[in-house]
Amino acid sequence: MKSISLFAAAMLSLVPGVRAADGSPKEQIQTATKALAEKANYSWRMTTVVPEDSPFKPGPWDGKAEKDGFTQVSMSFGDNTSQFVLKGDKGAVSGPDGGWQSLSELEGSEGPGRFFGIIIRNFKAPAAQAGQLLSFAKEIKKDNDAFAADLTEEGAKTLLTWRPSGGDEGPKVSNAQGSVKFWLKEGALVKYEFKLKGTVSFNNNEFENDRITTVELKDVGATKLTVPDEAKKKLL
Repeated sequence: MKSISLFAAAMLSLVPGVRAADGSPKEQIQTATKALAEKANYSWRMTTVVPEDSPFKPGPWDGKAEKDGFTQVSMSFGDNTSQFVLKGDKGAVSGPDGGWQSLSELEGSEGPGRFFGIIIRNFKAPAAQAGQLLSFAKEIKKDNDAFAADLTEEGAKTLLTWRPSGGDEGPKVSNAQGSVKFWLKEGALVKYEFKLKGTVSFNNNEFENDRITTVELKDVGATKLTVPDEAKKKLL
């Protein structure tokens, strides 16, 4: 009987998409996240939902990334659309008029431009972001077709916090809480979603941050990036 069971397990391991032992939920997600990071390229769409009475409603972000290459993102805020390109620790950002600035130039400006630079400096592409979310997850359980977990308080606080460059102190966060879901298909990460809620205090202002962010991955291994020459010059 034992030899029959071993034979059946061995045969299952040869069938595409079927494994005799997939490992724990955390191990499955970890494997899928690392596999995504090793792909030559991929694309994604990120959408964020905030309460109806929120004064700031972000539009979708569409991104493309190459392994050890460029990351290119198009994002909308209201009626305005901008792009940014990253490579290593360098970045370039286009404004509504189409002109490009380096990330360091933007961070050195005043007003909304500087805050925009902070957002981009804190940006993580999906492979890195999914890995970070996984590191903050508590017990992961199967939830219908997804894997779900609550986030640690410190993890939720980290995700609600941004830190300006130059050593400036970032915002203070209290009452932080969150959760995350991951969707896998044939062992590959295809989607993840995280919910965050907390009270953020910054520059003597306090506001409630309540949002649901969904990231859907696509064109893995078949994504092509076309980075404008002007943007590349700003990355030198």
